[in-house]
Parts: sequence; C-alpha cells; structure tokens
Amino acid sequence: MKGKVYLVGAGPGDPDLLTVKALRVLRNAGTVLYDDLVSQEILNLIPPGAQLHNVGKRCGKKTIQQEEIHFLMITLAQSGLQVVRLKSGDPMIFGRAGEEMEALRHAEIDFEVVPGVTSALGAAASTGIPLTHRRLSSALVFLTAHQASNSETAEWSKLAGSGSTLVIYMPGQNYDGLSAKLRAAGLAAETPCAVISRASSPQQRTHITTISELKSAPRLASPTLLVVGEVVRFANRFSFDDISSDHSLSGLLSNFASQTQTAEEEHSREF
Repeated sequence: MKGKVYLVGAGPGDPDLLTVKALRVLRNAGTVLYDDLVSQEILNLIPPGAQLHNVGKRCGKKTIQQEEIHFLMITLAQSGLQVVRLKSGDPMIFGRAGEEMEALRHAEIDFEVVPGVTSALGAAASTGIPLTHRRLSSALVFLTAHQASNSETAEWSKLAGSGSTLVIYMPGQNYDGLSAKLRAAGLAAETPCAVISRASSPQQRTHITTISELKSAPRLASPTLLVVGEVVRFANRFSFDDISSDHSLSGLLSNFASQTQTAEEEHSREF
C-alpha cells in the first residue's frame, strides 16, 4: 500500500504559529523531511519514533539536490509511510512546492498541502508593519533578490511604480547592490525599509533604515527578509534592536505622524 505525502508549512519559527492541522499531521508522521530553517522547537513536536531527514539547502554549502528530495519522498511513500515534507513558512511561497507536487503526481503518489504562515506575515505581525494600508499601499508583492536579468530589472520598475509594498525574501548580504537595484527601479532614496531577521522567534532582530542607507545595514542572521514601502513608517519603534542613525528617516517618521494626526482632526471636524 502506498503512503501519502504532506507538504506542510512550519511557519516563520514560532511553534505557536503552526496550524492545528500541521500539528496533527506532524504528530502522526512516519517520516519527516525538514528544511534547515525549521526551528528546533517545532522539530521537538515530532514523535520519537518518526524518521527524521534533514534535506535543507543553504547558500554556499554542499547540500542535497532537489531531485534527491523527490526520490526520498516518493520512495518513502511507496513503502507505505506517511511522509511529511516540512518547510519553513508556507510551502507555496518560494518553497519549491510546485516542483515537488509535479514529481509526486508523475509517480502517482497521493499528497496534500497544509498551508503555513509565511515569513512576511510573521515579520509584519511581530514588528507592527501593516503590509497594506488604505492611504499608502493597496497592493503587496513578494519577490526574491536573485541576480536580475534585464527583463527582471524592467519588471521591478513596474512594481516600484505601482506604489506596492515590496517584501523581498532571501535578500542576501549585498545590501549595496540591492539598494542600487531598488533605486534603478524608480524608488526614492528616502523610501523606508526594514531588514527583519528570524521573524517571530526570540532571536528576532529588526533594522529600520531607508533605501539610500540600506548599504550600511548590519548583516543579520538568516533567515532575513526586507520590507520596502511607506508602510514601514508604522513599525513599532519600541521593538527595534537596531534603528538607523539616518536623521532623514527620523524626520520623515515625525512628519508622517504629524500629517496623520492633522488628517484625523480634519476628518473629525467634518462629522
């Protein structure tokens, strides 16, 4: 009898952010193929009798190939096991779920996707940054910071011109190059941005800056993501471990707060 594969989202790191279904599937797993970024607190929830396989892929290190992961999932399921493919965040957002589902379909293996809280949502919640705002941003874009081709650079320009909030997964450590890329896409130098490391975990660190000062941002521990847009002005200042010394950002934050208060007073007078 063939087993079944569950593509499960582990969320950004905090075990309390696991879904009820994800926890139930984990506790009934026969074997778990997990990524490097899945927190130890979540791995501790797996029953002692389950087989554990670290199939994480990390930049700059010799790692398992995607085809090997496909082979493991298929072989283990064909042996009758309930296989959990445990991914950080959500499987469908930069998690290669598309490739894995295709391989499972081709092998005629039954599978199910269990969504997870993607890191952008975990980071937004823990820093108080609303990813959309009716006065500032009505669209949200997730993208990665891989080396851009000419066509990708043009696409970034379209996104920047839309006024969307940009959430850049896997921004890497080349903040100078990323800053230049954002400026080339048409974003203003004073646009606020936040580098968020290990979102939702006790080790979370947040650095608030602007695009022009991004090059001076500290290199925080992985996983990190970068939020770019006017909504960053709403971040909880008391939660910052690092705040850019750039005076223009402080001025912009104060000016924005003053404008918001004035607008609210005018709205009250109308009624």
